[in-house]
Amino acid sequence: MPENKRERMRELVDLLNQASDAYYNGERELMSDHEWDGLFDELRELEADLGETLEDSPTQRVSEDTIAGQREEHEYAALSLAKTKQVSELVKWSEGRPIWISWKLDGLTLVATYDNGRLSKLVTRGNGHSGTNITYLADAIEHLPKTISYRGHLVVRGEAIISYSDFEKFLMESGSDFANPRNLASGSLSLLDIEAVRQRHIQWLPFTLVYSDDMAVSWGERMDWLQRQGFQPVERELVEHPDMDDVSNVIDRWTERVTSGSNPFPVDGLVICYDDTEYAATGSVTGHHATRAGLAFKWQDEEAHSELEYVEWSCAANSISPVAVFKPVELEGTTVRRASLCNISECERLGIGDAGTRLAVIKANKIIPKVVRVEEKVGEFVIPSECPVCHHASQIRVSELSGTRTLHCTNAECPAKSLKILTRFVSKEGMDIDGISEQTLQRFINLGWVAEFADIFTLRDHIHELISLEGFGDKSARNLMAAIDKARTVQAQKLLYAVCIPMCGVDVCRRLLGAYKLADLVSLASTTDDLDAFTHISGLGHEKSASFITWFRSPKNLAAWERLVSYLNVEQADQKPTGRMCEGLTFVITGDVHHYRNRAELKTYIESQGGKVTGSVSGSTSFLINNDVNSTSDKNRKARQFGIPVISEDEFIARFAKYAPTVSVPEMRDLFG
Repeated sequence: MPENKRERMRELVDLLNQASDAYYNGERELMSDHEWDGLFDELRELEADLGETLEDSPTQRVSEDTIAGQREEHEYAALSLAKTKQVSELVKWSEGRPIWISWKLDGLTLVATYDNGRLSKLVTRGNGHSGTNITYLADAIEHLPKTISYRGHLVVRGEAIISYSDFEKFLMESGSDFANPRNLASGSLSLLDIEAVRQRHIQWLPFTLVYSDDMAVSWGERMDWLQRQGFQPVERELVEHPDMDDVSNVIDRWTERVTSGSNPFPVDGLVICYDDTEYAATGSVTGHHATRAGLAFKWQDEEAHSELEYVEWSCAANSISPVAVFKPVELEGTTVRRASLCNISECERLGIGDAGTRLAVIKANKIIPKVVRVEEKVGEFVIPSECPVCHHASQIRVSELSGTRTLHCTNAECPAKSLKILTRFVSKEGMDIDGISEQTLQRFINLGWVAEFADIFTLRDHIHELISLEGFGDKSARNLMAAIDKARTVQAQKLLYAVCIPMCGVDVCRRLLGAYKLADLVSLASTTDDLDAFTHISGLGHEKSASFITWFRSPKNLAAWERLVSYLNVEQADQKPTGRMCEGLTFVITGDVHHYRNRAELKTYIESQGGKVTGSVSGSTSFLINNDVNSTSDKNRKARQFGIPVISEDEFIARFAKYAPTVSVPEMRDLFG
């Protein structure tokens, strides 16, 4: 028996380490948190029973991100937190002292260091003792200040996260197969392309002040101080008298925000810490936990058991996804009978069978129904050979990045592929047509009323049929018609975003329309043979330029666009400058900036003053702005070859601040040397 236990211990260590490595390094998830926690607890019990541990056991080491790059030792070790699922254990741990409760954000921990008011380095958590230096990506991460008013030495830990809404937009625009926002955030921080990272809208929220030269004792005061410095710390709540009732009430209130879907970020629990940081520092270190540094509260996943009725295959924009439909069960106060199975690889991992297969189901983190285990397999899992909507042949594809197997429809004209695209078209960020949900669009598609964008504006032709539809009536149908009529007048940027051109999110659309009038933009894109025609625009590389041009070069897409705009009144904001400080001048900006939040903000200022900003140095460039004026970079060398002045950001600000907007262009050129 002991030998069998040792074999099981080895098996558990290998399983957990493999899943942990995938989780922390942006690969596909190999198991749910629920499964990982269960196996981890089983391993701890085996270790206690046998009185031994394996050298590579996850109970003895900190899980590690292995993002490639220069390794950097942490000034202060980033230990993990002990976990509990019992409110009573949390209350006991608090010892009656004031505690703070905050979100346990589900992202990737980054440690930011500041010296003399400037960000000096940004390092991933790594193994808690050393991580990867990704300072070069700092400009691409939102809410990460580059400069602060504090001039001492400062070390702050925070979580790099992606909101649910930004995650959904990214999947729509890229066609990627990342499993969740955390997976995407982790994978993004291994990229070298700063602009590619910027498009993923990673946000950084501090969750603890590790060190400053004059730290307050109170954790709450430290977080307030960070906020005054321009940081956006994690949301938090003080429990002054942590008895069972008070703590339970606070946790119930925070949990409700998760189950209701009102929390915009992915979380996998709560973090509890002492307000008295001096007392917190007196704890001992056991394994890789500091006993008083904090405690992670994980929700107990309510598990239900059911029987599979069938696997439904749902065809969307990029894939045909399997959905388990099972006998209804009660979970977290709601009736559940469906759960996404994600992809073929997940079905095979779980061992999904046919009708009658016994399943264990949870709501992961209180929100998402998830099959966590097959308890008894019946029959075989069948992958359909054709699309369930258009009945064209289906095709299995394997991701080069993760090895994930997904199913796809081979029919480019499949009506189901337009559902997600049309959903984005009517969304608030797009045409903002109130009253048309994804479910409503699905009905309109199935009825044959909507197949492309312009069909939304001909729905009035079906008004009498619409009134008689279940869920509609005279009032709701007429409200929908009013919303559609209102949407006929639209801003160019919202329209361009709404048509769902791959790799063209809000920022790309803004940049394109900042350089061209919409009609000129479409005319150039639909006629040029140069896929790099828009790479001169800051922030647009080859892939985005090529994607935009390829979309408009498609006769089908161009015809759909022309039909759509025939129903619309498109408005484009006037790009007139508000001043003349940069009138007639062309700038190139390279390297980091310190006074402006980022290069885009500096570009916006220059353009507001009548100047132009381009991406490369040429004979028509007036100035190269580079804070490293003595750099031997290609842009600096090219500027010197053309006799173009290289000026620092400080010099740029000083010179422009000295002279009134009425200074003429020739005078300015003389003044700038």
